[in-house]
Amino acid sequence: MATRALITPEQYLAAHFEREPELVHGELVEKSLPTKSHGRTQQRLAVLLDSAGYCCTEVRMRLAEDLYRIPDVAIFEGDGPSEEVPSIAPLLVVEVGSPDDRMHDVLQKFEEYREWGVPNIWFVEPELKRCFVYEGRSLTEVSRFALPQFNLEIPAAELFA
Repeated sequence: MATRALITPEQYLAAHFEREPELVHGELVEKSLPTKSHGRTQQRLAVLLDSAGYCCTEVRMRLAEDLYRIPDVAIFEGDGPSEEVPSIAPLLVVEVGSPDDRMHDVLQKFEEYREWGVPNIWFVEPELKRCFVYEGRSLTEVSRFALPQFNLEIPAAELFA
């Protein structure tokens, strides 16, 4: 039986990677490689969400002492976090699906975001042109994303244009 080599958060933060992995309880977890439609959707979301707050893409975030995730898009209220590696939950996290994502892993990540205190968790499947909101530990398909407190609505059609 093979054993996994675990690393500490300090080792993770000090290391340099060609493609930044996430740290999940001592284990390095590679993110799926993005496709063209993934990258385009992520860029489009960032542009559409920029007016709602401090918008950033692929920023490493500390959800717990040994749990670091890198959401595709995140929005913080106001001027954003003061830390380079935020440890305060953002207002919104968006993950953009890739063909090799495993749904079990996606749902685990969403549950970690929810437990951290992220009030809005969105999921976009660019290959299928579908949008989902994570609530109550499940995904619900939506025809538009909304942040009512910012009077912001994004119809799914705008993401895939």
